[in-house]
Amino acid sequence: MAHAAHPGLRALLAPATRRDGKVAFQVLEQSGIECVVVPSLFDMAAELRKDVGTLILTDAALADPHFDTVLAALSEQEPWSDIPIVVMAQGNDDLASTALRRLQNVTVLERPTSVRTLIAAVQAALRARERQFQIRDQIEALRQADEALRAADRRKDEFLATLAHELRNPLAPIRSALHIMERGVEDSQTRTRLLAMMNRQMNVMVRLIDDLLDVARISSGKVTLEHECFDLRKAVDAAVEGARPIVDAASHQLVIEQPDRPVCVMGDATRLAQVIGNLLNNAAKYTPNGGRIELRLQVLDGVAVTTVKDNGVGIPRNMLDQVFRMFAQVNRTLDRAQGGLGIGLSLVHRLMEMHGGAVTAASGGVDLGSLFTVSVPLAPTDVQDQRPHCAEERPAMDSTYRILVVDDNRDAADLLSLLLSSEGHETRTAYSGSDALTAADEFRPRVVFCDIGMPGLNGHQFASCIKENSIHASTLLVAITGWGTEDDRRQSQQAG
Repeated sequence: MAHAAHPGLRALLAPATRRDGKVAFQVLEQSGIECVVVPSLFDMAAELRKDVGTLILTDAALADPHFDTVLAALSEQEPWSDIPIVVMAQGNDDLASTALRRLQNVTVLERPTSVRTLIAAVQAALRARERQFQIRDQIEALRQADEALRAADRRKDEFLATLAHELRNPLAPIRSALHIMERGVEDSQTRTRLLAMMNRQMNVMVRLIDDLLDVARISSGKVTLEHECFDLRKAVDAAVEGARPIVDAASHQLVIEQPDRPVCVMGDATRLAQVIGNLLNNAAKYTPNGGRIELRLQVLDGVAVTTVKDNGVGIPRNMLDQVFRMFAQVNRTLDRAQGGLGIGLSLVHRLMEMHGGAVTAASGGVDLGSLFTVSVPLAPTDVQDQRPHCAEERPAMDSTYRILVVDDNRDAADLLSLLLSSEGHETRTAYSGSDALTAADEFRPRVVFCDIGMPGLNGHQFASCIKENSIHASTLLVAITGWGTEDDRRQSQQAG
């Protein structure tokens, strides 16, 4: 029976004579037992500080005046440890008997001992010791799990505190601006400035919440990508447009370089624009005002490579492999001052994995700027040939419609109706599903924006009723809801 599977299952042998040690060593080794013959009890005590399977002693060792060193080493064991000891004793030596009583977990074999008996006793001791090692490993696993839970709990508390902080940041100026406007603002410039500020702060909140939702959806595998051939330059343009407010607010110089020819890739244009936009926002946030940000798109060896380089605070070398982890923040003080939850780069990393691409981070160190590189394969040539429109602009829609807005939240319904009216559409508002059915028959809308979670007749039921009436066969139904899981989408689609 071999015990070499665990490196600590060694038998330490303190023989009475050198010849006894040699014989016992050969017998044990032939049985597959790893044996170490120690020349003295001092050496045995030293070995006890390592992983040991069992001790094999004789009454001569028990009578040795230096046996106390072994006892002292045994007393220093961890709480889980109780090293089995096999003692081969002869006669009734009082000194040996006294030492024997000071041992625990001991098996005594009367000398002379048969080989079979010795091997069986040592193997039983090693099996018992192996179970102790298993208990030790379980204790360590539980300790690590407990530490991980405590760390996760700390991160959760810190995240919730940061989330509350980040939501209050844009809410405070919006509320202040509303108070000012409620008192009446006659100065058109002041009013324009207040509206622009409210719009900026609202965009901050929307981006924050969208990132949170995206992380939750990706983590649960509920995000699916569009796979179509498109010009990556359009995603770059969209990302720049989205990041322009934060870049301009910090007076950064943004340098953009793109090829003159289309850079067609297979993927989700909206998500890749989100990736590049997050990198631009990150660069703007971690670069002191008046910095320089360089955005370059180029084609290298059949791969579209996008780089975002800044001259900001940089990344310490020990953080380079952590910046893409969830809630990682290189400089927590700065990050809190600038705003953020530490999820943007994690989202970038996950989206690039889903695209079969990659994202890397590089930095010379603190205050030496950062360089993020995004790589995604080009679309196959035959696909590009079949989809020449991947570089074309879609024509802008220039139509107005009759639109019905349905929502039990009156403020939300009225504001959406007002927004649509400002775009030239003819609108009507209903605040319940039953009222919406009557309004739809009278108004004959081309488009209906309908809330899902309404009391009484909910959005799904309203949609089913509308679709049963042939006069609404061409009506486009748009679901409005704060719930966005795949199951919510499926139910909405089934309702029409």
